Amino acid sequence: MTPWIYAVLLGLGLAASCGLNTFLPLLMLAGAAHFHLFGVHLNGHFAWLASDTSLLALAVGAVVEVIGDKVPAVDHALDVFGTVARPVAGTLAAASVFKGADPGTAALLGLIIGAPTALSFHAAKAGTRATSTATTLGIANPVLSTLEDIAAIGLTLISFLQPLLVPVILLIAFVIMWRLYKKVRQHLPGKRGSLKISTT
Repeated sequence: MTPWIYAVLLGLGLAASCGLNTFLPLLMLAGAAHFHLFGVHLNGHFAWLASDTSLLALAVGAVVEVIGDKVPAVDHALDVFGTVARPVAGTLAAASVFKGADPGTAALLGLIIGAPTALSFHAAKAGTRATSTATTLGIANPVLSTLEDIAAIGLTLISFLQPLLVPVILLIAFVIMWRLYKKVRQHLPGKRGSLKISTT
């Protein structure tokens, strides 16, 4: 596998993970680079991401997000925040792994690969969470949040260990999230009633 293909696949996986959780994938990426794990090396202009200060900041952010996302109302606020933050995080994660590129090229590739991927997964997550809130009054949201955290960690690890699997995993994950969203949406209060009215 060429370094560029490796960087593209790794960037895709990290960006998708950032779409589910803003800070956990970045923390894992920074930790892997800092402790020289999984053969992860950052672009020199993004080396600050693996600094002690960044690791501490990302760890704090990850803890706040993981806990806050289990709390009613706070989870909605985090999703609103994530609409901007997650594409930015996805761009940063994707750009940082193009270690042989100049900073401008790395940033551009990160934007092209990371932003739309992270935003797509964030949108799927937010849609599923909104329908869950409407149908279960938010009771199921902590369970969904936990599953999203596990998925973000698992996808990040797969991206490190087997980047060639990333496109397949992303396709499967997106299809599952979309079907879950549609299934939950079918049980929205008043949906059946509105369909009956429209057909009479």
